[in-house]
Amino acid sequence: MKQVFSNTHSIDEALGILFQRLLKSSLIISPEKISVKESLGRITSEPIFAKYSSPFYHSAAMDGYAVRFKDTFSASEKQPVRLKLNEETIYIDTGDPLPIGFNAVIMIEDINLQDNYIEIYSAVAPYQHVRTIGEDIVATELIVPQNHIIRSIDIGAMLAAGILDVNVRRKPLISIIPTGSELIESNEIRHRPPQPPEIIEYNSAMLSGLVKESGGESIQFSIVKDDLEMLKAVIKDALNSSDIVIVNAGSGKGSEDFTLKALEELGDVLISGVSMKPGKPLIIAFIEDKPVFGIPGYPVSAFLTFELFVKPLIRKLLGIHQEESDSIKAILSRQVFSQLGMDEFIRVKVGVVGGKNVTTPIGRGAGLLMSLVRADGVINIPSASEGYTSGTEVNVRLLRNKNEIKNTLVCIGSHDNTLDILANALKKNYPKYSMSSAHVGSMGGLMALKRFEAHIAGTHLLDEESGEYNVAFIKKLFPKGMITLINLVYRQQGLIVKKGNPKKITGFKDLSREDILFINRQPGSGTRLLLDKHLRDLEINPVNINGYQKEEYTHMSVASAVLTGIADTGMAIYSSAKALDLDFIPIANERYDLAIPSEYFNIDFIQAILEIIRFNEEFRLTVQSLGGYDIRDMGNVIIQ
Repeated sequence: MKQVFSNTHSIDEALGILFQRLLKSSLIISPEKISVKESLGRITSEPIFAKYSSPFYHSAAMDGYAVRFKDTFSASEKQPVRLKLNEETIYIDTGDPLPIGFNAVIMIEDINLQDNYIEIYSAVAPYQHVRTIGEDIVATELIVPQNHIIRSIDIGAMLAAGILDVNVRRKPLISIIPTGSELIESNEIRHRPPQPPEIIEYNSAMLSGLVKESGGESIQFSIVKDDLEMLKAVIKDALNSSDIVIVNAGSGKGSEDFTLKALEELGDVLISGVSMKPGKPLIIAFIEDKPVFGIPGYPVSAFLTFELFVKPLIRKLLGIHQEESDSIKAILSRQVFSQLGMDEFIRVKVGVVGGKNVTTPIGRGAGLLMSLVRADGVINIPSASEGYTSGTEVNVRLLRNKNEIKNTLVCIGSHDNTLDILANALKKNYPKYSMSSAHVGSMGGLMALKRFEAHIAGTHLLDEESGEYNVAFIKKLFPKGMITLINLVYRQQGLIVKKGNPKKITGFKDLSREDILFINRQPGSGTRLLLDKHLRDLEINPVNINGYQKEEYTHMSVASAVLTGIADTGMAIYSSAKALDLDFIPIANERYDLAIPSEYFNIDFIQAILEIIRFNEEFRLTVQSLGGYDIRDMGNVIIQ
């Protein structure tokens, strides 16, 4: 069932086609009556008018005495007016009905109480300190209009006006059908670990959450294996019980992708491919006058296509405006290339550095779910552009709120596992702050500091002449006093190999063997510089190393590549080998420092992480438990 998506549409074209077809459909989200007390967040299907006035009687606004205002006209300090209790005046508490015939209230503080009368020292105005009928709400007054999202204060107003039930739009019901013979239900891993080629099915839970956030309700179907007739039967079943159907996965070009064929046989396919990345294999169809989406299986593609197409449809059916996402302008820290003719959505980290918003691209793969988890926002490279150069101001659609962005410490530089521990400790001990890490290598981090694009940088650059880490590079790149260098850890760096070292690797000389596949780190990283130094010393030509050009950006990625058989070995720190139960061949004990520009040194979140590094015993013990770390100088100033 291999498919070819040759006639793709732009995002705007696809949305136009979708909503034009919706106008011709008979799909209606009918109203339902619910209790006002249960209506928070629901959408009114008709205007709501007050049944009663509020208050519906004249009442005292203060504790005091009810009077007839005309009886007080002559009152003064020299000649107070005396009013007889329970005849000419009556005591009244706040909220009590105003006695018949009385039309003002004098506060208790403004009278002099005698045995059976009160003395008044100034005249009062008509209905002074009285809440009159309808002061807040007048019967028949509009409380909230149609297509209004009910808030907690609206609930209070409706109840005050005598409205106990309200007609709201029924939440659109969306069926979510996960497909794929390789998928297993998440509950299965309670009893056993997944086995190749099994994949834990998680997209339907994510999509269900997105449906709820968008104002709908979802039905999650069981996994449908790769079978055309079975898929068609489940789609028909879903159409009987829902307003919209989402078929997740199977929309691509593979031999086991049946979604397009199923939708073609059941109804009208309007779109079979959108010029966007990730998310190109999106399918939009109408079956039995209801919209059906074939959403790609990669999680980032699923998220983006839902946000761009399904969410606006849900909002349209609810009769509410599609709100623009929060966005900010930010300076791009790295050049980004993109393919012409296709809108590309890049996940980014964002922070405020030196008074300007700075954004750094992170992983671009459609299957990288953690890139969404870690992302602060998304930038769009239009189809007519080949990308953006470093320093370009771009619009970032935020996935976090702006206050979180302002309170984010931006760390760009060399990767180390302790940074994740530090980020968690910061959030745990100082909930207001977050730490954002982007892994571009030690030299990349220092250059980011030089361009004022980060608050701190992790670095472990070895100067071959002096044998010292980081100091020579700091002195070369920055004027004296501009950078404070703080030690975080000493760590063991070496070659990671599979458990038992089946290829019998003993050192760098083995890397040029024909049967060894290597995995490298990116240029500019301290690990790459350390590797290249040893290769030069041993006169090993990198051309003779299989996999030298294959690069990863973190130690854990290198370890994962060895664990999964992508490579036989790679350079990484001991803690990453220990984390994945791999063997380790030590090469060097290196110093890993944090470089902090002096102008940022006294910022609150910088001081917070220094407090953690220097004095938090739990953090220190956690770092040591990772293995391969020496914390003897943790928090000490190397240069200032």
